[in-house]
Amino acid sequence: MSIRNTLHCLMVGALVAGVTSVPITSQSNPYLPNAALASAATTEPASGYDKPPKNILDVMHAPPPPVPVVSPTQDMILLLTWQEYPSISRVATPFLRLAGVRVEPKNHSKHDTPGGYGITQCARGFDLVHIADGAQIRIALPGSACPGRPIWSADGKRFAFVNLASESVELWIGEAKNGEVHQVAGARLNPMFNSEMQWMPDQKTLLVKLVPAAMGAPPSEPILPIGPSIQETDGAKGQSSTYENRDTLNNKHDEDLFDYYAATQLALVDAATATITPVGKPGNYESVSPAPDGQHILVSAIHKPYSYVTTYDRFPKEVEVWDVSERSRVQAHTVVSLPLADRVPIAGVPVGPRQFSWRASDPATLIWAEALDGGDWNVSVPARDKILLQKAPFNSPAIEVTRTEQRYEGLVWSDKPAVSLLNEFDENRHWRRSFILNIDDPQQKPRLLWDLSSDENYADPGNPVAHQLANGARVIRADGDSIYLSGLGASPDGDRPFLDRLDLTTLKSERLFRSDKTSFEYFLSFAGPDERRFVTWHQSPTDTPNAFARTLGKSLAADAGEAAFASTSVAITHIDDPTPEVRAIKKRLVKYKRADGLDLSFTLYTPPGYQEGTRVPTILYAYPLDYADASKAGQVTGSQETFTRLRQYQLLLLAGYAIIDDASFPIVGDPKKAYDTYLEQLVADAKAAVDEAVRLGVADPQRIGVTGHSHGALMTANLVAHSDLFRAGVATSGSYNKTLTPFGFQNERRSVWDAPDVYLKVSPFFSAKNLKTPLLIVHGGEDANPGTTPLQSNKLYEAIRGNGGTARLVILPHEPHWYSAMESNEQLVYEMIRWFDKYVKNATPR
Repeated sequence: MSIRNTLHCLMVGALVAGVTSVPITSQSNPYLPNAALASAATTEPASGYDKPPKNILDVMHAPPPPVPVVSPTQDMILLLTWQEYPSISRVATPFLRLAGVRVEPKNHSKHDTPGGYGITQCARGFDLVHIADGAQIRIALPGSACPGRPIWSADGKRFAFVNLASESVELWIGEAKNGEVHQVAGARLNPMFNSEMQWMPDQKTLLVKLVPAAMGAPPSEPILPIGPSIQETDGAKGQSSTYENRDTLNNKHDEDLFDYYAATQLALVDAATATITPVGKPGNYESVSPAPDGQHILVSAIHKPYSYVTTYDRFPKEVEVWDVSERSRVQAHTVVSLPLADRVPIAGVPVGPRQFSWRASDPATLIWAEALDGGDWNVSVPARDKILLQKAPFNSPAIEVTRTEQRYEGLVWSDKPAVSLLNEFDENRHWRRSFILNIDDPQQKPRLLWDLSSDENYADPGNPVAHQLANGARVIRADGDSIYLSGLGASPDGDRPFLDRLDLTTLKSERLFRSDKTSFEYFLSFAGPDERRFVTWHQSPTDTPNAFARTLGKSLAADAGEAAFASTSVAITHIDDPTPEVRAIKKRLVKYKRADGLDLSFTLYTPPGYQEGTRVPTILYAYPLDYADASKAGQVTGSQETFTRLRQYQLLLLAGYAIIDDASFPIVGDPKKAYDTYLEQLVADAKAAVDEAVRLGVADPQRIGVTGHSHGALMTANLVAHSDLFRAGVATSGSYNKTLTPFGFQNERRSVWDAPDVYLKVSPFFSAKNLKTPLLIVHGGEDANPGTTPLQSNKLYEAIRGNGGTARLVILPHEPHWYSAMESNEQLVYEMIRWFDKYVKNATPR
């Protein structure tokens, strides 16, 4: 699992394309400890943002490769180029904290991504590419535009996107035939709860959430308090995640602001004429979903009483189906009234109906799940959930379709109306199962399709390939009795993405395509109805990511796991490498064992100009992961054949450091008590990685540092507190006192009252007296991630300082959990180079 490109905390910031080479001469060797050769980053101005050296800035300022979005008709690709680092002025835009949503009052936009991990991104540009001949159209956007991700209409004729303007969130529509885009005048979108725009089944109309007209001024904050903030509990358990207090509602004024900014007018927008037709009355509409018939809309509306301990997704809701066949008169049918759900067990689900969806092949058939175990994974029951169905006009009782032994994860429909995939997950075992379900035949039991650990990578069957029906519904693409699966194809030598055809009758699969061993190429989409033609996204350490058209040829006598067909490919796009100097950085997969025999791995990066056999200062980066099964913990994921791009800490390569990247740090054990041995396993993981890098002759054992983000920051602080492997550490946006997250953290589901020794042992705050290895602590000043509030870093710094340790605390103003602004990221890299140069590269031998 060493070279995994995981989401969430493993992605410690925006990725950066390219790198500038560092010339290596006998007069200036960046590997050698010499105070006179210390980086320019060591100069420390009295105030303001600092910058790393120019060669690193050049990399950070380079544009990233685009992201492909294939049209539903599979004849065009939209290439999106994102702005990775906005300016600090954008990140510092004032916002309100309203029950887990951060709203910018000036234009009614969302300030950050769901969960508060980063700032809402803007695209730098769109390009339309014809798959048939590679012809490309550059889409002209206003110079000040801040567009979001476009969504295609199912007929491939248009695409729609939002634009974050200074005074509003605008709706724009583009024409696929010529790339022309235009704003829908008068459409001020409300993205507070997401899904602010979506295509209706006719693919000619957009269902949108608008800011109601004549809203008036927002509620003004009272000069004097209108009364105390009051909470009360009645003796029932009420566990919840540890939200930063400022992001939940705290008083009546917060409630008034929440109602003001949540207020939404649903409307239909004619894509051809830009006519806006209001639907229903304004309300606090959280989610809206049109039925395939286009006449019914599932609407979820939030209402009081609100909670001051949890976020909006747990607030009371009215779930209704609206009949909008007569636009001027909406008829509403109440599906369920859901109460406040502020007492849901950690890792559990609310009681009552949840996870609503429409059946793709029916005009208006609603599906949902209900818990049979009180929503609590601790309860032993024959079945955890039941699945129910109700058809329009919704005046007959719901019909129970089936029950799941473990927690229901969803239904995926296919081209064959009677065939769907039913997914369930076992929290207690890290186990998942999928069944083939004929929802029209209740006498036919679900047929088991997949039954495997959720930590299994080598035997992962992949994901069913989906496409859009004419009504816009996404379903599994079926070819007779077969479906197609695409996956990353993890193997002991790294990921090799594949495309398979699975026969649902025999349950045997046939491999159509597999990425070769010298590149990383994955399936994007079929290129029309012919399953022999498809589009891939190809890259290698020396080749920029580009789209290719592949055509299957004759069958082959292939080895197990290899493609059973020959194929030819033709490049569709020709994207240039913005910084070709990055190719001077080399990387390789390294496999080794922990002291107890557990297989581990990491990717070893060496700096430009590195000469084999030279020991250089080295930085270890990792993110610990929890496993129920030791045999799965050592599986390799990721690929060293990807196009090399640098994340924040990887920029240290340009300052002469080697990087032990994405090192395996498994915490193995019963999910109910794995953290009983967390600290011992953490040190064993680190020692195994360090010993191997030293054995290879790359890492200088006297000059090794460690860094990690979020849960990896907890790892970093613990390693410098409880081992002598590292000369210094850099911990970013971590949680260091787990008693402040008393109802669980990561996969630890016991409370601090059930396992107090565990909470104290894993918390480096309580080991601050022994924490003498220099530690740089960095945190975003507006971190809203539950458990990693800035208070955690402040208190750890105070503890180290009070006990005579060496530490530096850097709070990046306005930043969320992932640092967004260019200035903040430049400061971070400057700080890392400064710290590691001082305490690692130029460290006095022990």
